[in-house]
Amino acid sequence: MPFATVDPRTGQTLSTQTPHSQEDVEARLMRAEDTFRVLRGTPVAQRARWMERAGELLEAEAEHFGRLMTREMGKPLGAARAEAQKCAATCRYYATHAERFLADEPVDLGEDTGWVRHEPLGPVLAIMPWNFPFWQVVRFAAPALMAGNVGLLKHAPSVPGCALALEDLFLRAGFPEGAFQTLFVEVDGVRRLIEDPRVKAVTLTGSEGAGRDVGARAGGQLKKVVLELGGSDPFVVLPSADLDAAVETAVKARLLNNGQSCIAAKRFIAPAAIYPEFERRFVERMRRVVVGDPSAPDTELGPLALAHIRDGLHDQVARSVAAGARLLLGGEKPEGPGFWYPPTVLAQPPPGSPAHREELFGPVAVLFQARDTEDALRLANDTPYGLGASVWTRDGAEQRRFIEGLETGTVALNGMVASDPRLPFGGVKHSGHGRELARHGLLEFVNVKTVRVTAA
Repeated sequence: MPFATVDPRTGQTLSTQTPHSQEDVEARLMRAEDTFRVLRGTPVAQRARWMERAGELLEAEAEHFGRLMTREMGKPLGAARAEAQKCAATCRYYATHAERFLADEPVDLGEDTGWVRHEPLGPVLAIMPWNFPFWQVVRFAAPALMAGNVGLLKHAPSVPGCALALEDLFLRAGFPEGAFQTLFVEVDGVRRLIEDPRVKAVTLTGSEGAGRDVGARAGGQLKKVVLELGGSDPFVVLPSADLDAAVETAVKARLLNNGQSCIAAKRFIAPAAIYPEFERRFVERMRRVVVGDPSAPDTELGPLALAHIRDGLHDQVARSVAAGARLLLGGEKPEGPGFWYPPTVLAQPPPGSPAHREELFGPVAVLFQARDTEDALRLANDTPYGLGASVWTRDGAEQRRFIEGLETGTVALNGMVASDPRLPFGGVKHSGHGRELARHGLLEFVNVKTVRVTAA
């Protein structure tokens, strides 16, 4: 796939980027290795000043970065602007807390002295997707750089401008040249990077298939790997819920990032007692969604990022309907230029159909009627994925039952699933392993070194 910016509104190629040659990649790997020797010895307080400056730049230039994201992958401008601001907050979070997170931990050993150190590993390869072209990168880079590692970014081919802007961001913030570098390489080049002994660890946000490939290759090299993969998050509404608030949030959660988010709610489950009313309200709210130019302030849903994403989504919808799912709204691929797809609602897809088990990456909601609360929990867990789940109930016993019973990395009660730098983020089952964000994310890419000094 070429490294190119394609306008999702029109399908027009706006710019292209020449891939790095093997000589270019070798030079950048050597620079990363040399820079790591310097950065690991830099005081954490100095790294914090650079990271704080990165946050200031992200905040000051949020409009510019937002328009770049909208241009390259079509997300509504307001959401893109907010993404840059969230990145700014995350840089500040790690600038403030990393020194405490990395501090030596004394251990009481009686007469002996012991403590635990946290030391950086070296160059970390980040393989990142196009859907949150700044956020996915910064939530890796901020903790990794604060820990003293250096970053090598292999970004998605469709967002080359964002990749270059991020490299420039950390350089302007004061980090030494080589601390964070972008690599424009094809799939074979990524495999060579994973196998290169100078690369000490790998992190991937992407599809389940990519996760299996990267995980196997990193495992073959005995390298640490963090995988944040797909999701088919349930959104469960129980009878005690505020139905108006649940429906409004459900639509927002499904259309997050034009529906192109691993943690977007995708499967909406309600018991029979309230299902008909939930279905009616949900479909009506989806019908009112404003579709249009992502640069317009009132747009709720813009185009999908790539032609194959839109075409694959439509194929899943068509096959689900053919298998027996009820089509309640949308479901027709528009004619004309661009990668548009309408708000679409499917109901009761039969087992084995794409909408029943697969991740639908776009503005397609799937509704399920459960028999009762326990059946709702069963349906919520009836997926190979386990990234996040949203549960709407004001009943304390039901809240505890779902917190304990859901097979997922995040549970949101009476709200939508969202990542936050203060909380660890990641999944179970086919949604991957390892954690990003919070202290847990920073410690993924350090050597936890035990020190014991025996009394003389």
